[in-house]
Amino acid sequence: VPKEHVDDFKSVSQFKFFNTNNLWAKLDAIQRVVDQGSLNMEIIVNNKHLGDGLNVIQLETAVGAAMKCFEGGIGVSVPRSRFLPVKKTSDLLLVMSNLYSLSNGSLVMSPQRMFPSTPLVKLGDNHFAKVKEFLNRFATIPDLIELDHLTVSGDVTFGRGVSL
Repeated sequence: VPKEHVDDFKSVSQFKFFNTNNLWAKLDAIQRVVDQGSLNMEIIVNNKHLGDGLNVIQLETAVGAAMKCFEGGIGVSVPRSRFLPVKKTSDLLLVMSNLYSLSNGSLVMSPQRMFPSTPLVKLGDNHFAKVKEFLNRFATIPDLIELDHLTVSGDVTFGRGVSL
């Protein structure tokens, strides 16, 4: 996606469907495509800056683009409520909290929450970036049922029985 259209691409009002990065494939179909040499994937160059100041280049492929290589491939529409990615500790805080409970193998938002939207949580990278650091900063996971927005910066810890 060209840089000038990234916001459009991420817009849920602009596009009804979103890639969940979840693929299911038959192993024999993968083997067949590999044996035929028809799995031609575009390489994505991703410049990264590591915490120690080292600049590296990460080479990636977008596995979803491989769908074109498989005969009879289909897409499945998954409700947004079933897609809860955990990429940062701020996402982890949300799914560990009382905002969600497990029902029939799926995380569902608590009926106690007045609004169906997920709170915006930003945890400082200096103290919350790694899971071990994150877990050490919470005596227990706070009550987030009424939370709308949380930004934490600096050397902050949370005690027991906290409601946000």
